[in-house]
Amino acid sequence: MTTTVTRTPAVTRRLTGFQPTGRLHLGNLLGALRPLIAAQDTTESIALIADLHAMTMEHDPSAVRRSTLEQATVMLAAGVDPERTPIVVQSQVREHTELHYLLECVAAHGEAARMIQFKEKSAAGGPIRLSLLTYPVLMAADILLYDTTQVPVGEDQNQHLELARTLAIRFNSRYGPTFTVPEGVRPESAARIMDLAEPSTKMGKSTGTGRIGLLDPPEVIRRTIARAATDPIGLVRRDRENQPGVTNLIGILAELTGREPSDAISYAALKREVTDAVEAVVAPIRARHAEFAADPDFVRGVLAAGAGKVRPTAAATMSRARRGIGLLD
Repeated sequence: MTTTVTRTPAVTRRLTGFQPTGRLHLGNLLGALRPLIAAQDTTESIALIADLHAMTMEHDPSAVRRSTLEQATVMLAAGVDPERTPIVVQSQVREHTELHYLLECVAAHGEAARMIQFKEKSAAGGPIRLSLLTYPVLMAADILLYDTTQVPVGEDQNQHLELARTLAIRFNSRYGPTFTVPEGVRPESAARIMDLAEPSTKMGKSTGTGRIGLLDPPEVIRRTIARAATDPIGLVRRDRENQPGVTNLIGILAELTGREPSDAISYAALKREVTDAVEAVVAPIRARHAEFAADPDFVRGVLAAGAGKVRPTAAATMSRARRGIGLLD
């Protein structure tokens, strides 16, 4: 029987990551931001904007910078309190890339190559950046750098968390107790918010005509929901297999209001209820975002302060990792 060598941190620390490759949407709010905000009173949390992950594909550098600042601004508008939850830009804490390389020295090529994103994108043909192969190891570094004990994960992130756990255990076994082995946690709600136009696919930040952005104006939200896919069955009920569009709308309403649709409701009435519920939640975020966006220097200051708060933990982890793997102090 193998004993897992690990560190036992003094606090419960949760890391939630966001990639600035598009605009935050309703699925991000319900699946990531709300649980992050709810945990602020009970858990030491970090909100990480993983801008280095945007380098794995062709990108507009100025767009990445704008998206990074916008994501931080939306987080503040949604209720992330930087005094309790540091908002950290990955590239502003250099230990992320240093730990990335050390973890590459204990990772195997096959472990990275079987990650689903790399398999899918490389199978499509065309040039593939090396960073697309290695970014799951960088994601592991993001997690392990801060003695993270909890990582919120969806179904599409299980592979990455398992790689982080594997690399932590392997490093600890070879070089001594260096990293905390994190556990995956799921939000209390298991609802997956799907694209309203294509309810077989998850709502995405940069693709899909059925996404509801957190900064979308009321007329765009109303039009997007009005065009949401339904079916000819005509019954308002949960049936993921036969009525995925209606099921998605019911799930959104339940997540936002805590209730099911009204009795004897039609599809048109369901869409009106969902529209009202979405607007009630999004309107305050839009308003607060406008206030924060008017002072970008304040937001940049929040990010600088966030990096300052987490840097001592990152530096301590790197000191242990460097010493353990054989580098001079």
